[in-house]
Amino acid sequence: MTTARLVMTVAMLAVVVGCSSGGPSGGGAAVSCAGVVTFENRDYLPTEKTGFTVGERLGTATIAECDDTPGDPGGTIAEGTTDAYAIDGVDPAEAIAVGDSPGEAILMDIHR
Repeated sequence: MTTARLVMTVAMLAVVVGCSSGGPSGGGAAVSCAGVVTFENRDYLPTEKTGFTVGERLGTATIAECDDTPGDPGGTIAEGTTDAYAIDGVDPAEAIAVGDSPGEAILMDIHR
């Protein structure tokens, strides 16, 4: 599986778990690590924003190990790495793109 697909799988898992898990009040449970990518000591999460242009390669980002569904043997995502790219006209402290190539890169916003 390519790292871009891994990131997208983790992102989709975050959406499914976040929308389907309910706490005592019946609301959705917060997903703590699904989709998190770290670059230069900053955490980023996938975004649904489109229409961005991938710039130069910045380095390597880390895809966080994640087990937001304890007890689910298929729910653990191992730590991995992927390329991090600048977004034209955007400070990397606010957003980056990650993926195996510029053409496969997905947009990630800073997680505050």
